[in-house]
This record gives sequence, structure tokens and C-alpha cells, in this order.
Amino acid sequence: MVRHGQSEWNALGKWQGQEDPPLTELGVDQALRAGQVLGSFDLIASSDLQRAAITATVIGELIGIGPVHVDDRLRETFVGPWQGLTRHQIEAQWPGWIKDGRRPPEAETETDVAIRAHAALIDLATVIGSGEIFVVSHGGTIRALKRHLGGSDERFGNLEGSWFTVQGSKISYGESAYLLDHTGADETL
Repeated sequence: MVRHGQSEWNALGKWQGQEDPPLTELGVDQALRAGQVLGSFDLIASSDLQRAAITATVIGELIGIGPVHVDDRLRETFVGPWQGLTRHQIEAQWPGWIKDGRRPPEAETETDVAIRAHAALIDLATVIGSGEIFVVSHGGTIRALKRHLGGSDERFGNLEGSWFTVQGSKISYGESAYLLDHTGADETL
């Protein structure tokens, strides 16, 4: 499960949440480069947000798998009024909230994000029975799921993520996955 390629709002330093900005040219290039290092998978899936769905489509075409199975439960965390704002703008209106890990009351909780992502992965695993699924989602979603399962608090850059293993209704996290040169994650959702 990896984060999508760079979006226009990533490039501008804006928190995306469930808004739907497109990929940049770099984002498409990242998907192309990632597809060149991947092996085969039995299914490819993504969030319904275009930055993830397009990343998955580009990768799927390169590795010869598709169509992309789209699931809105793989969406990024909804962050209410913070969507479309930069860290500087958020800090100006909600001083100290990011540092303290606080979110606006309208925002989706990390637990809710993890529960919906968990259910999506269980359902995807049921579709194929056994095998490997390549999932393109969002940094906050992957982070929430990994933390919910007891993993470390890790931020993911574009085309970075984590391995997850599904056995029945149980999911465990595995090693981090870096499909491009690992340069560290940006802070935008």
C-alpha cells in the first residue's frame, strides 16, 4: 500500500484531505518510475480520488494489470476547513494545533480512517482469495492504519508506504516500502 504520486497541492504545500487536485507532471513521472521497479500483482486497487486512481492506472498499465479496483474507503483523512490550506495558514488560524496533534472538530479521526481502510483491505483480500494486491492510497490513510495496528508513527512521501498482510479478518503491518529514492515525506495531506 503506497501513497500516490505528487499532486498539484503537494507541490504548493497545501493540505489535501479529501479534496481532489490532479497529479503534476512529476507525479505522473513518479508513477511511471515506480511501475518500472515493481513485479507482478494479482490485483491493483486505489482510492477514488484522482491523485491515487491515476497513479494506480499508470502503474497498472506498466505492470500489465487492471482495471483498477476503486474503493472510496481508501481515501485520505477528511480534515474539514484545513483542506486547501498551507501549514502556515493553518498555524495562523489554529496556533499550535498541528504541533499538538489536534484537528478541527469536523475532521475525521485517525481511528475512523484506520477502521475504513482496514475493512477495505479485508474486502480486497476476499476478492482475490490469496495473492498480492498493489494499493495506491494516501499518506494519512496508510499512517493511520499502520499506527492502529501498533506500528510506528511514520510519514510517507510520494510512492512510499508499507506492506500489509491480510489473514482472514486480521491485518498486520510489515516493512516500509520505498518505490523511488527515499528522500523523506512532505507534511501535506
